[in-house]
Amino acid sequence: MVRGSQKLQFGPLMKPNLPQHPAPSDALARQTVPPVICYNINDLPRPNLAALRAARSGWHQISTTHVPPRDAAVFQVPAGHFFRILCPDGPQVGDLNLWNANDLSERFYSGKTRALHGTHLSTGDQLWSNFPYLRPMATITEDTLDWYGFDTFGGAVHDVIGTRCDPYTHTLLSHSEPYHSCCHSNLTRALVSHTGLPLDQAEAHVHDVLNVFMCTGFTRDTGQYFMKASPVRRGDFLEFFAEIPLLGALSACPGGDCSTVHSSDMAQCYPLQIDVFAPLAAPSNWAAPAPNSYDRTHGLLAKPNQT
Repeated sequence: MVRGSQKLQFGPLMKPNLPQHPAPSDALARQTVPPVICYNINDLPRPNLAALRAARSGWHQISTTHVPPRDAAVFQVPAGHFFRILCPDGPQVGDLNLWNANDLSERFYSGKTRALHGTHLSTGDQLWSNFPYLRPMATITEDTLDWYGFDTFGGAVHDVIGTRCDPYTHTLLSHSEPYHSCCHSNLTRALVSHTGLPLDQAEAHVHDVLNVFMCTGFTRDTGQYFMKASPVRRGDFLEFFAEIPLLGALSACPGGDCSTVHSSDMAQCYPLQIDVFAPLAAPSNWAAPAPNSYDRTHGLLAKPNQT
């Protein structure tokens, strides 16, 4: 939390300085109503972290993917395998997309992941897929930045609140020449190169991200999304267990550690790395999750045609 008079001010307020309408007589009572957590996940099946971590014993590395600065790369992870996103050099954040390797229509759903696990992810949290599948795609099994927690500004790492830097917003706000090294463009190029899809079709598959290593939050006075210098150090990593077969794409953000700007060539940028590991055996009692069991009738008497 921002304490006392400590406030972040980055420019004009998003909302009026003064209310435009008088408060009702019971305003304080309304403002102090306790919040209710939207999703009670106590009954949500939780991953067996002990079994997942035990499966790492004797594992062997099967691939390494290097992600150049201000660019993206694609990688694949079989179901039941592990992968690590590693910071091998200087401080650098990355934007992660995930798809079902056998069906690009199933992809990471950052909004529902945020609703279930919170604004920032760490060990034990899961990355969920979009409707109608809504199942865990990957489970976070290790996070060397878990010590950071939430700082005095409300900032934390590995967020699912930012969307990814993109050339459309850059053009909207800067009115400058097109910038083609935004994470959205990087991810699009990587997917085109890997799949051979036409540019417009590939871009349609690029989606909101997990901002790996990025330190973010919301200002307390204006509610604006902010970024600050990532605490990531050389050798830090975020490790995942693939619950289903995954196709991933990772962009090394042009913002570098995001301490100043992004969507430009101004920041110092470094590479990222993805290492994939095969366990000797599947984790104890693990099975790949099935797609969501909702019948998809949406209140209609007849089920829609299934293809």
